[in-house]
This record gives sequence, C-alpha cells and structure tokens, in this order.
Amino acid sequence: MSFASETAKALNAGDAQGAPKAASAKVAARGVNVHYGEKHALKDVFVDIPEKAVTAFIGPSGCGKSTFLRCINRMNDTISTCRVTGEITIDGKDIYDRMLDPVLLRARVGMVFQKPNPFPKSIYENVAYGPRLHGLARSKAELDEIVVRSLRRASLFEEVKDRLDDPGTGLSGGQQQRLCIARAIAVSPEVILMDEPCSALDPIATAKIEELIDELRENFTIVIVTHSMQQAARVSQRTAFFHLGSLVEEGATDQIFTNPKDRRTQDYITGRFG
Repeated sequence: MSFASETAKALNAGDAQGAPKAASAKVAARGVNVHYGEKHALKDVFVDIPEKAVTAFIGPSGCGKSTFLRCINRMNDTISTCRVTGEITIDGKDIYDRMLDPVLLRARVGMVFQKPNPFPKSIYENVAYGPRLHGLARSKAELDEIVVRSLRRASLFEEVKDRLDDPGTGLSGGQQQRLCIARAIAVSPEVILMDEPCSALDPIATAKIEELIDELRENFTIVIVTHSMQQAARVSQRTAFFHLGSLVEEGATDQIFTNPKDRRTQDYITGRFG
C-alpha cells in the first residue's frame, strides 16, 4: 500500500474521533529557544498542545523534535551546556519557575523513551517504584492496587499477572515498552511524552502500542515524537512539523497531511526531503 493511501486510511479512521481545537491548551510554549553551547538547536517555538489528545511531532532527524519534547519535563536541565529561554506553561503555570522542583514536575509529566528501559528489578517493582518514591500509597494493599491498575491500563496485566516477581528485563521488547508506559502512568501524570516509542519494535508490537496510545488519550495529554508519518496520521489528532530547529506549522492532523500551509511541510510529507 502506498504512503498516500495508508495516510488517507489512517486519517479517515481518525476523523470520527474529531480533531480537538488547539485553544484548550494543556501545555503552551511561547518563544522557546534552546542552545547547546554555541549551537542554536531550537528557534522561537510557539505552540499550544491540547488536553487529552495526541499531538505528534514530525520532521527530519536533528530538526529539534526531541529537544523540544525534553523541554516539557526539563530533562535538558541535566545537560550542562544546554540553555533554555522563553516560556513553557502547564495549566498556565511556568514550569521553569525557579521555585518549581523538577522532580515533582516529572511526576506530572511522564516520559517513555525510544528504547525500552525497564529497571533491573521485578515487573512489580518497576511499576511500584514511582508511587513508592512519591508516597502515593499508604499501605501495601494500596500499592498493589496501583500496580495492577497501571498494568491493566498499559494492556499488560493479563500477560504478566502470574509472574510479577520476574525481572522486567526478561519481557519481550513490546512488553518492556508497555511496562515502561505502566511505570510512567503509575504516578498519575497529566502529560505523557513519548520519544519514538515504537522505533525499536516489530510491527505487531507497534500496533499494540498504537492501540494503547489511543486508549490512554482519554485520560492523558500525550505528545509523541515519530519518524513515521503513517504513525502520526494513525494516532494523533494534531501534528507539528519541525525543520532545522524551527516549528514550521502545527494544526489538525488531517489538515497538515492533506492541505499543509507551508511548502516545506508539503515537500517533507511527499518525500522530497527527510
């Protein structure tokens, strides 16, 4: 099947869901710039990310997608040469306020990485780690409930319920990624960031993750970086196209893929570069 027909099929499937308006912003960026030493990696980004929807970041490698994603939970703070300016807010509150504890921010903004990275602990302990760290359970029974609920929401519980004490690293790649998603949602975040979550997975595991993303958007604001335009068309309601460190355009996914406003977006989507 051609890219055009695959994208059209995915978009038609998504039309029934309805693309949310950008006005109901959960996350808002205003004039965000990122420098790594002398390198200007991200340039003057303005964007609204709607609540309880999936927003996809697309664009060529090195265009600033992941850099901006890491700004939303201040992971760039860990890079000594990185400097972030401008404003990013969640529910109208500046996440770069000096009074804000980044650890508490990261409890509100979960992260799922490109390569599954379960802790070298049991399946149970992988999910229990965050709630225990943040004091979200008052008893072992409450912790058990959080672990089971998180595994269920990650569509993993039925596959691992009889081996919760087994190492998380012993699961398949797709199961490990769903375990990482369960670990992220166990602390009840408001936003989940996903950086190429399917790039290391086979097509069957990828399909399961995409189904899971569609279910999770009912309760979470999700931002996904993906190199797959078909995936962006399948899972997202809004899409933002980055190029050479700039946000070229952002809008409803069907509009971006079928009637982009900028020639660079059109050229990327049709494969003229990328």
